[in-house]
Amino acid sequence: MKTPMTLRGAELLRQELTQLKNVERPKVSQQIADARSHGDLSENAEYDAARDKQGLMEARIRDIEAKLANAQIVDPKDIHAEGRVVFGATVDVEDDKGETSTWQIVGEDEADIKAGRIFVASPIARALIGKSAGESVEVQTPGGVKGYEILDVRYE
Repeated sequence: MKTPMTLRGAELLRQELTQLKNVERPKVSQQIADARSHGDLSENAEYDAARDKQGLMEARIRDIEAKLANAQIVDPKDIHAEGRVVFGATVDVEDDKGETSTWQIVGEDEADIKAGRIFVASPIARALIGKSAGESVEVQTPGGVKGYEILDVRYE
């Protein structure tokens, strides 16, 4: 199954993968070699810590490679959704208290609510998908039902 991802998200994953493979992997290998040189491995905490770090890093490398292999990369600028909210869209909303927010609907690895990027499977994103500017939605949140009016939909 393909996983939607914006161009920005794919590029961030590629950068992380390059960093892990070209910088972190050699560094951890050196840490293991240094710890090994200290003798008895059975009571060597440095060696155990370096091996644990290596295992976590290799798992993350495999995870990123799988995500990139299964990515369906979406460039918001290429979206022609006639003003509807779709994956990659940037949406301006006003809540029922009159506060405005701007969110871009993105993939799981890109989501960062503080930066205005919400996961496509989040309750808010699911409520917005398919709607257009001028429409209102209600979202069940942990704090109760919240209403939003869609002010604008952009593909940037």
